[in-house]
Amino acid sequence: MKRILVETVPEETRMALIENDVLIAANAERPSHSHLVGNIYKCRVQNVLNGMQAAFVDIGTKKNAFLYIGDGMINGLGDEPSKIHIGQSFPVEVMKDAWGSKGPRVTRNFSLPGRNVVLMPNANHIAISHRITDKEERNRLLEIGKKLRPDNMGLIIRTACMGEPEEAVASDVSYLLRLWESLMTRNRILAAPALLYRDADLIVRVVRDYMTDDVDEVIVDDRESFQRMRELVEYTSPELKERVHFYDEREPIFRAYNIEAEMKNIGARRVGLKSGGFLVFDPTEALTVVDVNTGKFVGRDNLSDTTFRTNIEAAYEIMRQIRLRDIGGIIVIDFIDMDNDEQKESLLKEMRKMAKADPVKTVIVGITQLGLVEMTRKKSRHNLTSMLYTNCPCCEGKGYVSSAETTGIHISRDIRHFEKERHAPNGYDVELNNEVCLQLIENKTMEHLANELGTSIHMLPRADYHPERYTVLAGNE
Repeated sequence: MKRILVETVPEETRMALIENDVLIAANAERPSHSHLVGNIYKCRVQNVLNGMQAAFVDIGTKKNAFLYIGDGMINGLGDEPSKIHIGQSFPVEVMKDAWGSKGPRVTRNFSLPGRNVVLMPNANHIAISHRITDKEERNRLLEIGKKLRPDNMGLIIRTACMGEPEEAVASDVSYLLRLWESLMTRNRILAAPALLYRDADLIVRVVRDYMTDDVDEVIVDDRESFQRMRELVEYTSPELKERVHFYDEREPIFRAYNIEAEMKNIGARRVGLKSGGFLVFDPTEALTVVDVNTGKFVGRDNLSDTTFRTNIEAAYEIMRQIRLRDIGGIIVIDFIDMDNDEQKESLLKEMRKMAKADPVKTVIVGITQLGLVEMTRKKSRHNLTSMLYTNCPCCEGKGYVSSAETTGIHISRDIRHFEKERHAPNGYDVELNNEVCLQLIENKTMEHLANELGTSIHMLPRADYHPERYTVLAGNE
């Protein structure tokens, strides 16, 4: 049973893909966090770095976008590429959202996605989705692609195209070609920077990217979104129209299908396994690290079998969590050590099989000399975690805060420094976190310091202070 749930409120639209009552993919879109990937802009070159074969271009966002000079033609119509210079304007497509301190990444290799095909105005070849495995079907679609491909352009045959008649593919190609021509018209008229094309919103992407023959039902809780989706499905795949249903119950749809709690825990660092083991996810700037632990699982037979069973269970959950959290880039997994080479190969084989079910390109590289499994997953949009969460204001993303002892030492240093600069005749008042205050009283830290300096120190607990925050004031200030 494969089901798609769509929940819409004015502040946010959420989508959940459920397979056999297991949440396997989720997405969310907010007006305040609209993604840029897929948008096409007319940019203006701000800076050229010849040594890096790159340029920084203004597309109208807060940060300039990064463009690799070597990809694609300037106007997208097949002309010979000319040397890029400051002040020049031409269209670009966003391929990666801004991330951290980096601006968006843009390209001149354009791709306009439809339901059945993707039009590539700067390419000159045909590609077929790797998820279409039937040889006869691939050959049929290849022949259709050759027949319908516009001159000097390329096509990607999408998974949704499987089993579709030539007429449906032709309709898609015709629509995308008209869209591209309208973009080029806007490009000639508008001054840079300007938005030429905005990628579809989440409702449209659900129909375009997720609504396939193997989806049993789509349930939508907003009347307007439901009507839009029905109209889109009627246009793209009329035979699937009756699978779109309106949810009109009082209980929120995500809660009714028992996935609200899991949606709230998408950013959890620790994820439990049914066997009693657990996973730990640690995202960094360069890569994501996943650690596998046996936890309470001790097995029934020998150590080798226990380790292998835990690793297999962990592999399934890791691949699910990676897709659910939309983790991209380099991923390194520290499985429990296995001495048996056959078990290692079996683990990699299972992971490669699971990777095929992920619509985002995922590559299982292999096992390193240190026994770590390396994999990569294409990263383009902000993942769900980055939208739902922000760095903790207490620890600033470190994941830990100073101990009470450390905070006490910082306070002691400050008071000693103040005493050297100017003695406070009325002593000192220290405002600090409640729990830290209790521990310093118990350890008599401030009492010993007061005796040492021959002054008085009064601690004033504050419920609104986080554990690292404190304020040292001269008495009666």
